[in-house]
Amino acid sequence: MTNILVTGGAGFIGSHLVDALIEKGYNVSVIDDLSTGKEENLNPNSHIYRIKVQDGEVEELFKRERFSYLFHLAAQVDVRKSCKDPLQDASSNIMGTLNLLFLAKKYGVKKFIFSSSGGVIYGDVQLPAQEGDPERPLSPYGIAKLTAELYIKLFGGDLPYTILRYANVYGERQDPCGEAGVVSIFIQKMLHKEPCVLYGYGKPQRDYLYVKDVVRATILCMDKGKNETINIGTGRTTSVEQLYSLLKKIVGDDTAGVSQPLRAGELNSNCLSIEKAKRELGWKPQTQIKDGLLRVVEWMSLRSTAK
Repeated sequence: MTNILVTGGAGFIGSHLVDALIEKGYNVSVIDDLSTGKEENLNPNSHIYRIKVQDGEVEELFKRERFSYLFHLAAQVDVRKSCKDPLQDASSNIMGTLNLLFLAKKYGVKKFIFSSSGGVIYGDVQLPAQEGDPERPLSPYGIAKLTAELYIKLFGGDLPYTILRYANVYGERQDPCGEAGVVSIFIQKMLHKEPCVLYGYGKPQRDYLYVKDVVRATILCMDKGKNETINIGTGRTTSVEQLYSLLKKIVGDDTAGVSQPLRAGELNSNCLSIEKAKRELGWKPQTQIKDGLLRVVEWMSLRSTAK
């Protein structure tokens, strides 16, 4: 049986990836220190190790399990936290990645698949960003992600890789209590009849992508996209104001929102071209934003009722 390691496997995207891999019959191990991941997200059929990716004890796991594939999703993902504490951000997002790269090379991993972020890598863009466009990170988080990408490419001669630059991913299990994830934050507020805050006065444009589409693209990289950097998005934008209006209709909320200026490190506009993903992976998104939002509202409503 093929052994696979998923870092961040108790997190939002990582837990969906673990579920999908196990459904396909793979033997999956998870590294997650549960600093942001949740125990309830863990698949009981995975092997769970509650450690940090930068810890020395990770080597024992590589030595014992001899992983064929490594999906690296563990990260400090909060832009605002990275601005407040860039040292901690670098420890997780740069040093953690470096530790995994050394171990993956040492213990014969066949492929290293890295989840990066198109939003923080490209910065503000008016047209859909292509993989060859200039990188313009506006936060320590973005700089750390780009640095991790460069290290992965440096190892690429000995360790095949695919770097995936995700758009703004939303879906079930996204934490509504954090600073990231406007979809889940808005839904949580609406379900509790609390006012939503529209930063940037609702004008910022984002490329919103449903989590199951992301997982499908990520798994395709086991066999495709060798030593490539590939955008994973929709190629379309939705403004925060449009997103807010869509969710108000789905939830049936009539609470007035509050508009505020954009916060430090956040973008006015970001969208990803997915032509390379279509070409290299044979992938394109299947979920329309209204359908994806409806699924998340239904899931969060059931959880709210159950509590």
